[in-house]
Amino acid sequence: MAEDDADDDAAPGWEAIDAALARLYPGQEPKHFGTIIKWMLGGQDPLDGISVWKRIDPVPHWHFVSYGLSELYAKDSDDAKVSGWGFELTFRLTCDGADEEPPAWAFSLMQNLARYVFTSGNVVRDGEWMDINGPIALGTDTQLQALAFIADPELPTIDTPHGRLQFLQIVGLTLDEMEAGKRWQTRGLLDALLPHMPLWVTDLARPSLMDRPGVQDAVQAGTARDGSSMGTMFVTVLGWSSRQRMLRSPVTVIRLGANNVEELLQSLTLRLPFGRPLFLVGSDQSILFTSGESAAATEKDRQLHVTLTPTALDELCATLRPVIGEYRVQSVPGIVWDVEQTVIRDAAGAVVRTVG
Repeated sequence: MAEDDADDDAAPGWEAIDAALARLYPGQEPKHFGTIIKWMLGGQDPLDGISVWKRIDPVPHWHFVSYGLSELYAKDSDDAKVSGWGFELTFRLTCDGADEEPPAWAFSLMQNLARYVFTSGNVVRDGEWMDINGPIALGTDTQLQALAFIADPELPTIDTPHGRLQFLQIVGLTLDEMEAGKRWQTRGLLDALLPHMPLWVTDLARPSLMDRPGVQDAVQAGTARDGSSMGTMFVTVLGWSSRQRMLRSPVTVIRLGANNVEELLQSLTLRLPFGRPLFLVGSDQSILFTSGESAAATEKDRQLHVTLTPTALDELCATLRPVIGEYRVQSVPGIVWDVEQTVIRDAAGAVVRTVG
């Protein structure tokens, strides 16, 4: 990306974003970094630009705002109420008071997230999280290896000529913070972190905040009270099929990656006892887990429905392990759990670790 002036072409969506930022930063001109070749013209960067403001309070930080996930120029989508994907990304990153230029890696992070949305069609939302399998800034020793998303605390949702637009802030998390958010809810975790993390400004140098006063207590109390708000798990390895057995009823074989086993069991125990289902989604197949009075596995509308009794859930948690092999639960004789080894790679493709 190259620093330039904001696009002067007819761009009512762009102008609406500018107006929102002008209310927050009256009289202050941002640094604007525009994409050399736009995505619509075959470029590699989905965002047309990113503007950056420098802040001193409540802590010195850069405030990044994207242009390109909403409809900046013309109305192309069919939903008149929503502009494009319905949001733009923001990011707050600590800086030194003497810093004159924002770091390049932050632009790459925002472009990579936008590329994920454009290519996968998966929209990130307030209260969601993302494990990026490595440091949020490549080449650093930061403990921040996950992201959370929350409505920017200073930029409310706006109405543009092309529909509604939310400003969604990226927040860097440590792995144990991410796990706490998954056990309870990401929004609740972020609210607990806020007294120690003003405006949710990301600081690459910070340690985990889970041992700060009140944070662990809030997570434990919220989890016991609410269970987990994570109703959908996206996994890379998932499949199910029917296996015939001689002179006996067929069984359903559920294939899982070893790296997802512990998270699945944790999510099931924090969803099903609270009367909430869990939706497990792979690239081609999906499984809906619910609680019930009898354990069973049935196919419906090309989706596998697995019902677990409290006893079956307890037995599954005591049996299934993140180790290669086939596992069976006595309470659910019609299911075989096939666990495969998982190789985890970082954004550069290097092997980070092997599970199973």
